[in-house]
Amino acid sequence: MSNIFICDVTGNAEPFPHFWEHTVGSCHATMALRADWQQQLTRCHKELGFQHVRFHGLLSDDMGTLMMEMDQLVYSFFNADQICDFLLSIGMKPFMELSFMPSTLSSGNEIVFHYKGNITPPRDYGAWATLINKLVQHWVERYGIEKVSEWFFEIWNEPNLRDFWSGTQQDYFNLYQHSAKAIKDVNALLKVGGPATADNAWIPEFTDFCEKNNVPYDFISTHHYPTDSFGKPGDDTIAQLAASKRSALRDEVIETKKQAKGKPVYYTEWSTSSNPFDDLHDEPYAAAFITKTIMEARGQVQGYSYWTFSDIFEENYFSSVPFHGGFGLLNIYGVPKPAYRAYELLHRLGNDLLQVDGEHETVDVWVVANKNIINVLLTNWALPQHPVKTEKITIQLNNITAPKKVFIERIDDAHANTRQAWIDMGSPDSLIPAQVTTLEAISTLVKEPLLFKFENNSVILEVEMIPQATALITIEM
Repeated sequence: MSNIFICDVTGNAEPFPHFWEHTVGSCHATMALRADWQQQLTRCHKELGFQHVRFHGLLSDDMGTLMMEMDQLVYSFFNADQICDFLLSIGMKPFMELSFMPSTLSSGNEIVFHYKGNITPPRDYGAWATLINKLVQHWVERYGIEKVSEWFFEIWNEPNLRDFWSGTQQDYFNLYQHSAKAIKDVNALLKVGGPATADNAWIPEFTDFCEKNNVPYDFISTHHYPTDSFGKPGDDTIAQLAASKRSALRDEVIETKKQAKGKPVYYTEWSTSSNPFDDLHDEPYAAAFITKTIMEARGQVQGYSYWTFSDIFEENYFSSVPFHGGFGLLNIYGVPKPAYRAYELLHRLGNDLLQVDGEHETVDVWVVANKNIINVLLTNWALPQHPVKTEKITIQLNNITAPKKVFIERIDDAHANTRQAWIDMGSPDSLIPAQVTTLEAISTLVKEPLLFKFENNSVILEVEMIPQATALITIEM
């Protein structure tokens, strides 16, 4: 281990697609009808590059997609269309999770969340398939197959958890089979996949079922959180990770790719924590964790959807506290958290990742080239309650011409730390417009000149990184 990292900028580059921008998560479908939700998503699309959005409950009763009136089934796709119309209008697309069960088709009364999503299997799988077929056929007629073939259809949400699916694994596979056939009967170009499980579960069983029964699947989807593994019997995960300096998710991503049998892999949920009220979501820790986790997932997945883009979120209840530890990159007032700014830094990176030599217990360094710009991305990260201290890091870039400008942008306790600024305001229960403006200004990334040495066709940079910090150095050639 050392504090020196070296990169030859003329060396071979690894392709670096922005896979984390493919999809971002949200709460549930009715939230997408809110003006503030739409404003925040538009900002995320423009500033962070997200291309698809995923949410629960498109088929739940509060969306009115399928109801019973006068003993007759009534299909109503207006609210769903309103969401799709909006997404297409801003240049985004849905990653369409098909859930939960309309009560008129349900086999029971078990529900989840504040909005009462029904989690039971259909009492008539044929009626479920008819709903899916009619809905997807409607969208193809409304938007055209060229557009809808760019969408993704994911069947259900976390059916391996009792909280989200009252049926068995075989019941879910039956649901998937009927859904996939209903979608492909509309058009073979449409993309459908699963098993949409928590904690990387059921993937070998899912692929085996599909292949043995000739059931189509175009992609694998699953979820994971760093807290998924903690507390399992005989699993000293935290200690193991501390010893290996890896984030909690890297090995799981690699294993899932192996299990996917060559199909594209989309993680349709992941986050800093699975706790919906965890202060870590609002702190600079989240920015460092997100950055490190995304950089470690490169080359393994086609999509990596952070849960969620906004604190406009009501699975349990809608919290009105400005910083309550919600999942969002933006708080309910649209104020960026440190996590949002991490995605902003990542969005600016190019597509050529260069090799970096050097290793440190808590500091990671990546170098990315983009035409006449070289970016150096750094984190100084450790799991909570594990050793991490301020580090002075030296970065040497070889075979480079003299830079025109070098500057650094930071996310840490003293930079872009809006939660701390809110605490310094006295932690008000609500914000007036002037306070929102102040916090927005505090959240902004600041370009600070960075001194450097240039000698023998090498640029030498020295950077101090405090604990749980993220930084991006930009070298303009």
